[in-house]
Amino acid sequence: MTPPTPETPSPSASEIPPEIPSTPEIPPTSEVSETPAILEARQVGFAYRGAAPVLTDVSIAITPGRSVALVGESGAGKTTLLRLLLGLTRPTSGQVLFDGAPLSLRDRGQMREFRRNVQTVFQDPYSSLDPRQRVGRIVAEPLRSLGLTAAQPGGSRVDHRVAAALEVVGLPADAALRYPHEFSGGQRQRIAIARAIVCEPRVLLADEPVSALDVSTRVRVVDLLAELGESHGLTVVMVSHDLAVVAMLCRHTAVLERGRIVEQGDTASVLGSPSHPYTRRLVDSVPRLPSGA
Repeated sequence: MTPPTPETPSPSASEIPPEIPSTPEIPPTSEVSETPAILEARQVGFAYRGAAPVLTDVSIAITPGRSVALVGESGAGKTTLLRLLLGLTRPTSGQVLFDGAPLSLRDRGQMREFRRNVQTVFQDPYSSLDPRQRVGRIVAEPLRSLGLTAAQPGGSRVDHRVAAALEVVGLPADAALRYPHEFSGGQRQRIAIARAIVCEPRVLLADEPVSALDVSTRVRVVDLLAELGESHGLTVVMVSHDLAVVAMLCRHTAVLERGRIVEQGDTASVLGSPSHPYTRRLVDSVPRLPSGA
C-alpha cells in the first residue's frame, strides 16, 4: 500500500507581510442587502441560564459567494454565534433564518434541507475523525445521515462521490481504504473538508480550521478553501484569530467584542482602515517581522 504523500511545505500565514492584501471590491451595503441571504442571524442574543449574555443584538447575513470571517478575542462570542448559525443552539432572543425562513430545530423537513446545505469543519483534525473507521466511511457519513444513499444499491454511487470529494481536496481515491492515523494533520483536515463537501453544501462553517495545523500547511488549506469557493460556489464562514488568514480568504469581516459586533464590512476596509478602537487593537496586536528582517 502506498504511504500517504506528506504535505509540501509552503509559506505560512504567519510569514505574510503586515500589509493587508487587497480583496475583491464588494458593492455598498444597500446593494448587498438585495442579494437574498442563505443564512442570517437577525438581532440574536444568547445567554446561559443565570449568566451574563454571551451574545447581544447580533445581526449578520451570509450571502452566496461572499465568505465571512468572525474575529475577536477569546470569549468574544464567535464560536457561540457559529453554533447558532449551525443550528446546534437556539438563540434566547432574535432569529436565525435559512433561505428567508426562521430556522426551527423541530421542523425535521427544514432541518434536513438545512443540514444538506450547511456543513461544518471543526478545529482539531485529530479529534474530529473517528479513529476506528476507514476514511471512506467517515467521508460518506453525511450521505448516510441525510438519507442520500437509499436509492443507491450496492453503494457504488456513494463510493464514487466519496472518491470525487477526496480528489477535490487533493487526496487519492485509495485514501478511502486507510485510517485517520495514517495521515498527517494537514491531510486529516483535508479529509474533514471532504466529509463536509461530499453532499455539495452551499455554506461551510469553519471554526479555526487551520489553527491546529503546523505553519507549513496552513496556507495550503486556506488556498483549498478559496478554490472550493471558486469551483464549487461554496461560501465559507470562518472563525479565526489569524487576521492574515482572514485577509487571504474572506471578503467580509465582522469583529466581535464581548458578544456584540462592533464593526463589520469589506475585509480590506475593516482590517486596513479600522474605525473602531477595538478593531485597531486587534490589528496592532498582529505579530510582525522586525524591520529589515
